[in-house]
Amino acid sequence: MKLAIPKERRSYELRVAASPETVKKFKALGVDVVVECGAGVSAAYTDQAYADAGATIAADEAAALADADVVLKVQRPLTAGEGGPDELALIKPGATLVAILSPYQAKEQIAAYAAAKVDAFAMEFMPRITRAQTMDVLSSQSNLAGYKAVVDAAVVFGRAFPMMMTAAGTVPPARCLVMGVGVAGLQAIATAKRLGAIVSATDVRPAVKEQVQSLGGTFVAVEDEEFKQAETAGGYAKQMSAEYQAKQAALIAETIKKQDIVICTALIPGRKAPILVNADMVKSMKPGSVIIDLAVEQGGNCEGAVAGQIVTTDNGVNIVGYINVPSRIAVDASALYAKNLLNFLTPQIDKETKALKLNWDDEIIKATALTRGGQIVHPAFADAGKTA
Repeated sequence: MKLAIPKERRSYELRVAASPETVKKFKALGVDVVVECGAGVSAAYTDQAYADAGATIAADEAAALADADVVLKVQRPLTAGEGGPDELALIKPGATLVAILSPYQAKEQIAAYAAAKVDAFAMEFMPRITRAQTMDVLSSQSNLAGYKAVVDAAVVFGRAFPMMMTAAGTVPPARCLVMGVGVAGLQAIATAKRLGAIVSATDVRPAVKEQVQSLGGTFVAVEDEEFKQAETAGGYAKQMSAEYQAKQAALIAETIKKQDIVICTALIPGRKAPILVNADMVKSMKPGSVIIDLAVEQGGNCEGAVAGQIVTTDNGVNIVGYINVPSRIAVDASALYAKNLLNFLTPQIDKETKALKLNWDDEIIKATALTRGGQIVHPAFADAGKTA
């Protein structure tokens, strides 16, 4: 079985889908691994490191993908009309593609996978079950994003985070509010605390209150009856009513005036990110304050955030809209993502034939599969095939 690792070609992407460590593990399973020349350079993995781990280095993407049975990528392949090479056309019919495919943002590509007869698996659809924890790319990448968000805030912020008592006077601690307490939010809380900030956090899910407090943060939320029911079975936040959002916004409006740093992390799968910080809240903040919007690529949690830019408002607030934050810490992000892929594929590789033998009855396979044998099989995207 040939497994291919091409170089990522989408903008702002510095990660790679395999590390020398995972190449070595795949080789031990009897898999032939081909890595495109330069695929890991931006993540500090040299071609020689891959070669030493047992991979074959291909001169270009076409050579890497030629006759590949399995293609591992970070982001979805480029298709015709996207301003780059048609990567999907290089993948042979019957091959398996595993990546962060962003199907909600690119539904038309699901039909393209089916038309190309590529079995496509979206790693971000990994079910939140115990057995799948080591395969959970959203957790591994969001964890790093939460850390990097605080570090980025510290760079943009013109003051120190911790309280410092010096002979020349006392520097007060920064105040940091984390909005959305998922994996990214929890890591942001922990990182801001380690840097010495006074940290508070808000979320519509009641279960996270204890987690926030266990990290030394103060929980901020309107704790009414709707709040007590505001979590899906999968552990995600529900869309809240307009009435609750108004009450929560009023509380946050009062809280945010006192903050120096705001980290926004709230996302709802398949929907535009909710606005948590409106223009009036931004106007109420002190000059020099910093807002990091990790949801900017899905519309943003902060009004006025612009993807790929730092916007400085008239009152001196810096709204940071960095794109693909996990990629800004590409070395660790690649290493963790590569392990997620290894853990996903290892149980599906037949020990005797060394070939991929997918168990289509496995709930992990069912949850992540978008296409199979030229058909769209994920129930959430049944309509995507009708427009193909």
